[in-house]
Amino acid sequence: MGVLSTVIEHLKDPALVAEVQAYFGVERVTPSKQTTEVLKTSVQANGSDSTVHKRNVKNGAPEVQEQPTATAISEEDSDSEDNFSSDVDSEACGFRINNKFWFYLFTLGTALGDELFYATFIPFWFWNVDGAVGRRMVLVWCINMYIGQGIKDLVCWPRPGYPAMRLQKKWALEYGMPSTHAMVAVSIPFSVLLYTMDRYQYPVAVGVIIAFLWCSLICVSRVYLGMHTVLDIVAGLGLSIALLIPLIPLVDHLDYTLLTWRWSPIILLVVSIAMVVFYPRRGDRWTPTRGDTAMILSVTAGVHIGSWTNFQLGIMREPSTPPPYAILWPSFEMMGLGILRTVIGLSCVLATRAWCKWASYATICALLRLNASDIKKQCYSVHNHQKNIVELSYKFITSVLVGFNTTYLMPSVFRLLGIARPTFYTEM
Repeated sequence: MGVLSTVIEHLKDPALVAEVQAYFGVERVTPSKQTTEVLKTSVQANGSDSTVHKRNVKNGAPEVQEQPTATAISEEDSDSEDNFSSDVDSEACGFRINNKFWFYLFTLGTALGDELFYATFIPFWFWNVDGAVGRRMVLVWCINMYIGQGIKDLVCWPRPGYPAMRLQKKWALEYGMPSTHAMVAVSIPFSVLLYTMDRYQYPVAVGVIIAFLWCSLICVSRVYLGMHTVLDIVAGLGLSIALLIPLIPLVDHLDYTLLTWRWSPIILLVVSIAMVVFYPRRGDRWTPTRGDTAMILSVTAGVHIGSWTNFQLGIMREPSTPPPYAILWPSFEMMGLGILRTVIGLSCVLATRAWCKWASYATICALLRLNASDIKKQCYSVHNHQKNIVELSYKFITSVLVGFNTTYLMPSVFRLLGIARPTFYTEM
């Protein structure tokens, strides 16, 4: 027991994060007076810091503690991309990037677990690869993320402090244990691997290598950026692997039920809303995890409702031949059609998101008799409870429609334009 406790404390130590950062060329520097003034001017210009920084001294070493302000943070603040774009920015925050290759590689790696990645990869997969695998992958991803996000807000472990250097401020208001990036790094590539290895004829060893590289890149990137301790990563990996064991066969059977059962849309919406309302959390600190979880749940519901609609309308049918299938490597014409589908589809998805976000936001504020501008300005006259209702509601409505458009509306448009993927409506 003592050995296990020692190992856990070692993996939890921020100094281990700092060692990883130093290995990949991140150097701690003392901010010069000029760079400090640049940072101070930038903070004053923004005028709406999401955190208050307090510097304490513990055992002779400075330690930065971050405390949220009393009001909730808007979506624009919490989701903004804030990687440092210049050496002045980074040095003002106390570090210098000596190896740009690792910085850009790990920034790309951490992007594989971002909302932007989900918003592009999931539609691309449905429109250009395989809808049957896509539905199962999305459901596995959703369950993994809900459990991981819930545990994160129950455990409430902070992200690594001094001497680790935080190269990225995005998600700084979230807790760290377990790493949901690590859970995504397992759930997405390995669910794709497990659902395709018996469905298509391809070298499985190649798929295993790609999945391991994908997973490793994301996990190392989170430590490199100072966003997670090694223990956070290990816990996320272990939890996701443990969940995959029952989820892979369970989701495989559940997918057909959700596709063919008459009451699937009602059940999906009711369960998703209930999971948002009864989202597990502890304490009064606001974090963006609940809003992100609402988005994940609603996208999953929308994807499956769109697929259910295809089946109920008789558009989707059983394939004429059983798997495994030979992989059709794309010709120039197929690649051109794939690019065309992606460009048209993502443009429509972005337009849908923007319009639905505006319409649902205004409608919910009107129903609650709130001033939308007051909420966006974080006005103190609006209670945090009301802000949460507005945020969760518009995210849920918008994401359901985005998911529905991904599997029903846009494939219908592709079919009308004559650019649809031939096997899309046979992928059950």
